[in-house]
Amino acid sequence: MSTLEKIQLLEIPVVEDVRGNLGFIQKDVLPFEFKRVYYLFDVPSSAFRGGHSHIKQAEVLIALSGSFEVILNDGYSKKSFVLNKPNIGLYIPTGIWRELENFSSGSICLVFASDVFIEEDYIRFFSEFMDSKK
Repeated sequence: MSTLEKIQLLEIPVVEDVRGNLGFIQKDVLPFEFKRVYYLFDVPSSAFRGGHSHIKQAEVLIALSGSFEVILNDGYSKKSFVLNKPNIGLYIPTGIWRELENFSSGSICLVFASDVFIEEDYIRFFSEFMDSKK
């Protein structure tokens, strides 16, 4: 069973340079081998994303630009994170309900996923998510 204690903030390696910084992700940076990378952008500040849980897939979210809030629920308690630094990733293991909201103007959310898109891996209704915790 996944719990909020398994969630981690990961420090993304950065090479600092007077010409600009370079952040990178390679095999040993994430707690899983990623199979898919996607990003959210142009999300209106009044909108929210997420609203689901995964059965098998884990993810790491990074605010490449701007900021947004990630609200996580393991079926027993909730925890909120504000992501606003491109060198910090939020590791979300399987079995955690997630909602993303309060997107700032110009924000970009980069996501590394442990698997390709498989619709059957999603729990899209909170009531079903809570039933899965019984």
